Amino acid sequence: MNIRPILIHPDPRLKKLAEPIASVTPEIEALADDMLATMYDAPGVGLAGPQVGVLKRIFVMDANRDPDAERQPMVLINPEVTWASEEANTHDEGCLSIPEQYAEVTRPAQVKMRWLGLDGKTHEQEFDGLWATCAQHELDHLNGVLFIDHLSAIKRQMITRKMVKLKREMARG
Repeated sequence: MNIRPILIHPDPRLKKLAEPIASVTPEIEALADDMLATMYDAPGVGLAGPQVGVLKRIFVMDANRDPDAERQPMVLINPEVTWASEEANTHDEGCLSIPEQYAEVTRPAQVKMRWLGLDGKTHEQEFDGLWATCAQHELDHLNGVLFIDHLSAIKRQMITRKMVKLKREMARG
């Protein structure tokens, strides 16, 4: 397991559409392990392939925030929403690719998703609460959408300017 570098916005790879994964291979299993290790190390509740520079339709998540509870890692390959509730939920979202920036985003309160698991089988599950928000946030990444794309143009530009400045500071060391 390796901790992979997380791309910071603005990076053109974060705005690209990720490609479907044909099958579960040892490389995909290793990628999933690396992504989980990277997500937990960050720490975050979700991480998508494009965030580590891999333009494939895969994301990992564990939205269990209780530090005393057992981890609940999930790996979703080629995920798709098969149902979304009419009821909406607003959550203060952040992103590992947009560090230390948070904003309220409204999304469906519950979603049902179908995906390919590492076991090679199709899975389907309904998510709510933070799990639903996380699943939709990560699916957005696979479609080249960032949480700031749900904000007003002014807020989005303000956050993007902060990220450009952060990247300059990081490059200087």
